[in-house]
Amino acid sequence: MLISIFILGLIIGSFLNVVIYRYNTGRTLSGRSGCLSCGKKLTWYELVPVLSFLVQRGKCRLCYSKISWQYPLVELSTGLLFVLVYLQLAPSNWPLFAFYAFTVSLLMVITVYDLRHQIIPDLFVGLFILAGLVYPFFFPGLIFTKLVFVLGGGVVTALPLFILWAISHGRWLGFGDVKLALGLGLFLGVRDGLSALMLAFWLGALVGLALIAVSNLLKKRKKSYNMKSEVPFAPFLIVSFLITLFFNFNVIDVFF
Repeated sequence: MLISIFILGLIIGSFLNVVIYRYNTGRTLSGRSGCLSCGKKLTWYELVPVLSFLVQRGKCRLCYSKISWQYPLVELSTGLLFVLVYLQLAPSNWPLFAFYAFTVSLLMVITVYDLRHQIIPDLFVGLFILAGLVYPFFFPGLIFTKLVFVLGGGVVTALPLFILWAISHGRWLGFGDVKLALGLGLFLGVRDGLSALMLAFWLGALVGLALIAVSNLLKKRKKSYNMKSEVPFAPFLIVSFLITLFFNFNVIDVFF
């Protein structure tokens, strides 16, 4: 069953790559994929998740241009996340498994899209917030309690980022990060939501300092980082959310 769930995640991850590349380009999600360099339409055996990339050594079979590592990384990450969701929820609650599988798929799209374009699409973050509002209805006997829990968590988690956004007039972070934090808080509640927010800031600071250090060591790199460089914040929010959600890690309990 774990292998089946992992393969399902690989297949969904392959579809998520299509969504990431085609969203907001004027192209629909239908139609066979092709090489981004020469336009060659891909056959079925060139579309097998991860395996096709490895067999072709990361290159197009016609023009030999390099294929982005994004493809296998998104597929593998989605497969692992599906397995993680399964271990947490199934087989005791398959509807909740499907709900969480959809949710982590949304987060995967948001993460990679923000890394590529430094923007969080309203469609995906809106669906994530909607998922957070739907979440309490999976607990029929606790709907009212859960609604209070998620609404309070959403507001409290998003408020610090909203204040930073307002003070900086959007220079320090985008309003998409505020909306994403709202969705995280809907799932986690006040205490875990604030914990995930703190963890995201810490991870962001560590990665930012690491990028600056590497840039100073490798001065010949085309892209360098300094204290004024912009680094997408959504991936750190999402990683912190997943750590908190799946591993019950709470910064407040550990350090305070």
